[in-house]
Order: sequence, then C-alpha cells, then structure tokens
Amino acid sequence: MGRYVDAKCRLCRRAGMKLSLKGQRCVTEKCSFVKRPTPPGMVIKRRSKPTNYALQLQEKQKLKRMYGMLEKQFRRFFSLAKKSKGVTGRTLIQLLERRLDNVIFRSLYAFSRNHARQIVRHGFVYINSKRVDIPSYIVKEGEDIEIRAKDALKQVINDCIKLNLKERSVPTWLQVDNANHKVSIVRLPEKEDLIIPINEQLIVELYSK
Repeated sequence: MGRYVDAKCRLCRRAGMKLSLKGQRCVTEKCSFVKRPTPPGMVIKRRSKPTNYALQLQEKQKLKRMYGMLEKQFRRFFSLAKKSKGVTGRTLIQLLERRLDNVIFRSLYAFSRNHARQIVRHGFVYINSKRVDIPSYIVKEGEDIEIRAKDALKQVINDCIKLNLKERSVPTWLQVDNANHKVSIVRLPEKEDLIIPINEQLIVELYSK
C-alpha cells in the first residue's frame, strides 16, 4: 500500500495551517509550522493571484492530507458522498469525520491520526465488543468504542489525553469515558464540528469538472 514518506511538516506549511501530522511535536514549541509558517521552497516576494483551479486543488489537498489519505482512497470517499442523499460536500466531511482512526484522534486518545491508525491496526479497538482493525471503518450513531490495551499503551493514551487537552477538546458528537478509554457516538458529526475551516464546495467543484 502506498503512503507519504516525505517531510510531513512541509505539508502543514504548504496548507498554511496545522494539520496535526507529527503527533506530540505539533502541540509543542518545536512545531515547524510555528517556527516557520511560510510555504516551503524559494521565497517569492510577489505572488500572483491564484486561479480558481489552484484554490480548489489547495482545499482538496488540505483535506486529504489532514486525514492522511492518498488520492485513490479520497476519491472513493467522495464517490460515496456523491451517491448519498444531501449536500455532497457536507456529506464528504461527515464521512471523513466518521472514520474510526479520526474518532480515536478526536477523542484525544492519540497524538495524531497516524498514531490512531496504528492503535486500530494493532487490534486494540473494539466496537460493540467486536474487534475492528480497519482504520477507514465508518462508525455509526449509537456505537460504543473501547480501547483494550496493556498497561504500557494505557499510559501512552493517558499522556495523550493530558497533553491534547491543552490544545483541543472533544467534539460534542462524541461522549468519552477517559477512565475506561471508551467512546460513544452520540450523533453524526456536522461540518460545524470541524476545528479546521474547510471550503468543501471548492472540492465538489474540482471533482465535478
């Protein structure tokens, strides 16, 4: 399976915002985006006004990289959103937020979505008492998620909670039980639940050409 192996901090600088790709480093003063928020590459004093295509591509790349997905998988999620009822852009955001690895990350149990993906793949996550090791699994309303791990991982998760609480909070569509490392899906997420602003309509326009 293909994956991105280049410097991840360059992606945050290119997007012009934190994408939480480097885990614990992103919530400390060592964050490269904090030190140098300018885009990577040669410094250009005068930049021309971006075209509509450039703006559409930038939003797509920003959203795709934030969730740690490659183009083929991202297109599959867009196709699911397009076939579903409702506004395509809003449905796309909802589907991405409902990914199991994102739920673990949003619950503050991981430093990054990549970290959450590792927890899922190693078989520590159970949904309604059934083991699920697929990071792209789309959770449903009313499902209960539990992380069953050894003491070493439990300590790591507790450290994640303490550090992450300084930077972000658990969204209202999730109900967490930090003592037992459990998460309940109270309702389906909406676009307003996103911490990072994304213009999903530009992505729809890009794929509609």
